[in-house]
Amino acid sequence: MQIRLVFAPLCTLLLDATILATSVNGEVKMEKVAYLDLPNCYKLSNGTVEVIVTTDIGPRIIRYGLVGGSNVLGEVPGMKVPTELGDWKPWGGHRLWTAPEAMPRSYCPDNSPLKFEIEGASTIHLIQLPEAKTGIQKEMIVTLADTGSAVKIRHKLTNRNVWPVDLAPWALTIMHGGGTTILPQEPYRDHNDYLAPARPLVLWHYTDLTDSRWSIGPKFIRLKTDTSLQGPLKIGILNKQGWAAYAIQRTVFIKRFSFHEGATYPDYGSNNETYTAADFMEIETLAPMSHLGPDQTAEHDEQWFLFEDVNLGSDEKSIEAALLPLLARIAQR
Repeated sequence: MQIRLVFAPLCTLLLDATILATSVNGEVKMEKVAYLDLPNCYKLSNGTVEVIVTTDIGPRIIRYGLVGGSNVLGEVPGMKVPTELGDWKPWGGHRLWTAPEAMPRSYCPDNSPLKFEIEGASTIHLIQLPEAKTGIQKEMIVTLADTGSAVKIRHKLTNRNVWPVDLAPWALTIMHGGGTTILPQEPYRDHNDYLAPARPLVLWHYTDLTDSRWSIGPKFIRLKTDTSLQGPLKIGILNKQGWAAYAIQRTVFIKRFSFHEGATYPDYGSNNETYTAADFMEIETLAPMSHLGPDQTAEHDEQWFLFEDVNLGSDEKSIEAALLPLLARIAQR
């Protein structure tokens, strides 16, 4: 399904802020705030970065950025997609779906208030009521590190039906337009030394690899937004390196995630996907497929990091030189 999205200006509306908790070492604060006309959001800040989650809708992460800086996540509060189940609203930011994608099941509206639990000063647990049409309950547990930019997001899907279901947790992040997604290629191995394939590259029917938004080289696959090109593009890969990046101006967003050897992933074996259309960009990660009996849960973790004043350059050599030190810094987190 093709969706055209127009991004709202990057403005933060923080009203009626109340400090709810402060960590023992005084680094992390949690406040109730209003954001994008949603009055019951919660902001976690450690002085370096801030994360805002919603409780009026979701579960969603609606903002992630440096304190005083722009939101690296996209904001699309006015957009809606009519479905048989009601109007699904992208809102922007980060959400949780079930894979594989299907209409209307994947687009079940998440426009209702959540339950939530504040777990100390640095963690908030967002709990959606089970979806009436699917019987799936979605949860996000969001934890901000005491220092630095690290955020951990645990995604949980629980089957509240009385019958089993097959699904995979699918974490989708809408990025602010104007940047470039960077996915790692598998390390080079000589044909004389290794004959087996490296990994799958999965294409959708509407994907054109000759499109100018692609830059595909031996070390990276890059996909950029272009407001003049409305047609959608999407690929999926089995990403064994466990990271994906998004670069906008001199800011680099990196998400880390797991690769499970021998697991069955959705979409012909994809655990990492990216999609663009015009100014819209999404970076997606997927867990392996699970056969969930009643009240069984599948989980999927991501870690996010943000770096400023990074000069990636324009070719693979300069990109590698800039990214490798950043990846080494977060490897042990």
